[in-house]
Amino acid sequence: MPHFIIDCSENLLKSHSQEEIIKQVHISAVSTKLFHKGDVKVRLHLFKEYTTGDEKVDFIHVFANIMEGRSIEQKANLSKTIVRDLALMFPSVPNIGTNVIEFDRGSYFNKNMLNPNYQFSMP
Repeated sequence: MPHFIIDCSENLLKSHSQEEIIKQVHISAVSTKLFHKGDVKVRLHLFKEYTTGDEKVDFIHVFANIMEGRSIEQKANLSKTIVRDLALMFPSVPNIGTNVIEFDRGSYFNKNMLNPNYQFSMP
């Protein structure tokens, strides 16, 4: 936790590798000081076929799935930081966005939580 899922046009790989894009989102997320570095998970989906409005224009959208409990300001800063950093990396891409989706703490479960000594902590 948290999970950052990047959807983007395949054409972006002409200027940066998948690894570079994943690394940048990881760096951006950690820089907000909302998460422990080792907890941030980032995945990327490439799209060959898509439309943006009624045309085919490059895009990046990051779905930030985080545990509930952060303020609106913290979540807005997370989105802004990711978009700003990706815009610096891809200055010619017109469509870059992020949205934050919160996990409900009461219903979230992962393998680590099977350990009876597990304690959830946020930075």
